[in-house]
Amino acid sequence: YSFCTLLCFYKTLLATSKNSFNMATPRKTSPKKSAKKGGSKGNKSGLTFPAGRVGRMLRKGRFSKRVSSGAAVFLAATLEYLTAETLELASKTVAKGSKRITPRALTLAIRHDADLGSLLQNVTLSRGGVTGVAVAAKAAKKAKKAKKSKKASKSTPKA
Repeated sequence: YSFCTLLCFYKTLLATSKNSFNMATPRKTSPKKSAKKGGSKGNKSGLTFPAGRVGRMLRKGRFSKRVSSGAAVFLAATLEYLTAETLELASKTVAKGSKRITPRALTLAIRHDADLGSLLQNVTLSRGGVTGVAVAAKAAKKAKKAKKSKKASKSTPKA
């Protein structure tokens, strides 16, 4: 899956999970037990991303002969954290009054964050554009080069 596909998947999971927990009457629950019994490790960990699917993809990818279930949970947690961090930064980047996170907002959010920027420095997001810092740096470099050439032309004596 691509990074944008994972972002969309995470966003839809959050939207569906918020709607499914609105109940008319509260449910009576027994006292919580400290240790959860039964279920998969993904369910026990409380992740939104599917640890079982991530584990299946790890096994199908032939990265190793054997893949533990803990590896799948760890990778799912890492992907969930990166997605949540990116979405949080992109939502702050989005213009006021707009509810849509655009590829441009994603690009700006990733490039202005030091950690995500270094992690995704070789990644090109479709329809993302370029950051203003890069454009400003190119313009400054061009102006400096033009200034140097003017100085060089003034310093040469005319015969």
